[in-house]
Amino acid sequence: MSRSFFHKLHYMAYAIIKTGGKQYKVSEGDILNVERLAVEPGTVATFDEVLLLASGDSIQQGTPSLTGATVTAKVLDQHKAKKVIAYKFRRRKGYHRTVGHRRQLTKVRIEKITA
Repeated sequence: MSRSFFHKLHYMAYAIIKTGGKQYKVSEGDILNVERLAVEPGTVATFDEVLLLASGDSIQQGTPSLTGATVTAKVLDQHKAKKVIAYKFRRRKGYHRTVGHRRQLTKVRIEKITA
C-alpha cells in the first residue's frame, strides 16, 4: 500500500463513546449495533458520554468523560441479535437446562463528532 494511504489513516478523526455499559471506537460514517436505545428509527440519537476524542495529532481525554463533546448518530433500525443458547448440565444427576435469549439492538450510523 502507498504511503499516502497510511498518512490519511493516521489523521482520521475518531472518538470513544460509552453507551449501554460498553465502549465503542467510532468515526464519522461508521455503522454499528449498540444496546437498545429508546429512539425511533429515522431520528437522531446523541451520545454525550465521550471518553476520548482524537483529531489529527491532538488527543483529548476525559476524566472520565469530556465536557461539551458529543457524537450524533442517525438511528437506522431496531432489531434483535441472533439467539444465544446456554446449556447447563450436571453429569450423572439427570440435570440439564436449556436457556436462550436474543439481545435487543439498535443499528446507528455516526453522523458527526463535535468537541
